Amino acid sequence: MSTVTLNNGVVMPALGFGVFQTPPAETKDAVTEALQSGYRLIDTAAAYGNERGVGDAIRESGLARDEVLIETKVWISDYGYDQTLHAFEKSSRKLGVDQIDLLLLHQALPGEFDKTLAAYRALETLLADGKVRAIGVSNFMRTHLDMLLAETEVVPAVNQIEVHPYFTQPDVQAADSEHGTLTQAWSPIGGITSYRGETATSTFADPSIVGIGERYGKTAAQVMIRWHLQEGRSAIPKSVKPERIRENFDVFDFTLTDDELHRIDALDKGVRGGPEPEAITLETFGRDIPEE
Repeated sequence: MSTVTLNNGVVMPALGFGVFQTPPAETKDAVTEALQSGYRLIDTAAAYGNERGVGDAIRESGLARDEVLIETKVWISDYGYDQTLHAFEKSSRKLGVDQIDLLLLHQALPGEFDKTLAAYRALETLLADGKVRAIGVSNFMRTHLDMLLAETEVVPAVNQIEVHPYFTQPDVQAADSEHGTLTQAWSPIGGITSYRGETATSTFADPSIVGIGERYGKTAAQVMIRWHLQEGRSAIPKSVKPERIRENFDVFDFTLTDDELHRIDALDKGVRGGPEPEAITLETFGRDIPEE
């Protein structure tokens, strides 16, 4: 197991398991399989609607609470100081825990950044009160980080952004590094390239990645996960298929060369698969997060 130390001293597994788009009815079984496979970082979000399944799987796993790091995110509809404090209560209740290990703001609200700031100040309060162990952000660009840091006290421990071989966001990664913030990759194996955009080739079929994998007897997915870990990022691949869940964790028995890392870096097409961060508004993306 590879670990990273966050800027406040919390030690976190570098490789985690994500549940974005995992149906609530399938979440418990998927997380159970992940925990049995060796994952000890589980990433979810209030907007995914499956926090309860994550909590149930962890609670019934037989693992001690401090053996599993739980990460979740506050959705933009719950931004604002009091609203975000309440969002923590909703998430902790669904997860069935008193303390959340890592709590992130899911997006910036560029047109209403005052709400983003108020939400982050609530995270700072939760951190000071011991209700969370670390705080951070997701989908924040350099300008968002600069505006946040100019008005708040705690440097984000994590910035979770879209990173895969076809979209590496080097400027955001550099900004994270400058501030001592860990870059965590969502869609780390480029799953988004298989169902969004007009790219003819997905990362899973890229000849360079497949060719590197053949040298080690590994799949393209395993090569991409190894690439993230060796370049110092956290990665949170997702799947509901037991064989894929296990496969994505089997990445600790080979090492990519510097040349191979550079070859993967060079595949960047600069094309975002997710929504443009500057386009995030409450009118377009707002949704009520249920109490239970």
